[in-house]
Amino acid sequence: MQIVFLNTFEKPSNEGAIVSARLSICEREGIWTVLWSEGSQETISWFEGTSWEEMMIGFRHGVAVKMGEGFTPVVDGMLEEKRGGAGSYLSMLQCYGELHTKPELFEALREWRRKKALTEKRSAYLIATNRMLWMISSFVPYSAEELLQIPGWGEQKHASYGQEVLEITALHGRETDFPLKWVAEKLDPTAYTQWMYKQKEARYKNDMMRQQQKKRILSFVFEGGTMEQLQTELELPRREIMDRIEQLETEGYDFEPLIARELADMPDTEKQLIWETFRQAGDRYLKPVLQRVYGEDGVKDKQMDVLYERLRLVRLHFRKSARQQAM
Repeated sequence: MQIVFLNTFEKPSNEGAIVSARLSICEREGIWTVLWSEGSQETISWFEGTSWEEMMIGFRHGVAVKMGEGFTPVVDGMLEEKRGGAGSYLSMLQCYGELHTKPELFEALREWRRKKALTEKRSAYLIATNRMLWMISSFVPYSAEELLQIPGWGEQKHASYGQEVLEITALHGRETDFPLKWVAEKLDPTAYTQWMYKQKEARYKNDMMRQQQKKRILSFVFEGGTMEQLQTELELPRREIMDRIEQLETEGYDFEPLIARELADMPDTEKQLIWETFRQAGDRYLKPVLQRVYGEDGVKDKQMDVLYERLRLVRLHFRKSARQQAM
C-alpha cells in the first residue's frame, strides 16, 4: 500500500497533555483508503473505494469533524481556509446570531413565517431562512436601517415583510446596538472556530449525500428503474429528482433509456408539438411552452406537475440532440 498523503493532528486534553493523531490517504491497485489513527485507539477507515471524488469528500468531511472537535493539523491549510475579509465578518454575524438567539423572539418570528408561507403558498425558507431569523432574534433591529444590516435581508425582502418583522421585534428588548462591528471583538474565538468547522462538516456531509444519491440514480436508471421507483428509493420529491437528473445530464450521463420509459405512453403528436415549440420558443423557460402546447383548457384538465415533468424529460432529449448536431 502506497501512502500518498500524511499529516499529524494535535489537540490539548483535559489534563493538559497533547493528544496526537495521524491522518493518511493510501492507494493500492486503484483502491483509495482514508485512515485516521488517534493515540492508542484502533485505526478508523473514513473511506475505501475507487472514486477519487468520493474519497476527497469523505476526507474533507472527516477533517472538518475532527477540527471541530479541537484537533489542529501540524501542516495547516487542510480545508483551504480563507482568513479575513468581508466573508469572515458575515460569518461572524451568522455565528453570533446562532449562538445568541433569543428563543422567545425566534419562535415568534418562526410562527409569523409559517403563517406567511401558508398565505402566500410559498416555501418558508423563501420568505426567511432559519439563519436569518436567528440573527434577527439575536440583534433585535428596531428600524428599517437596522433590519437592512442583517445579512441576506435586502431591499426587496424588506419591502414585502419589513414592517411586519419590525412590529414583532419592537415587543422585545435587546442588550446590544447597531451597527454590528462590535461582533468581531465580542465573539468568542474558540466558539467561532468550532462553529466554522461545524458549517464545513454539514456542507461536506451534504456533498456525501449527493454523491450517494448520484450513484443510486445512475444505478436505477441502468437497471431499468422508473421515476416512481426512484422517488420511493431516494425518498425525495419527483421535482428534486428531476433537478438531479438534469444536473447529471449536463455532466455527460445518458438518460435516454429513462426518458423513453417515462414517455412511452405519450402520443408521438404531443412529443412532436413540444419539440417544435422548443425549436421556435427556446428551451430555457417551460411556462410559455406549456401554454402553447396544452393551452389553458388542456392545463386545467391535467396535473400541472405531471405536465412539467413531461416537458423536462422531452427537453433533456431536445438538448442532447441539439448538442449532437452542433458537433
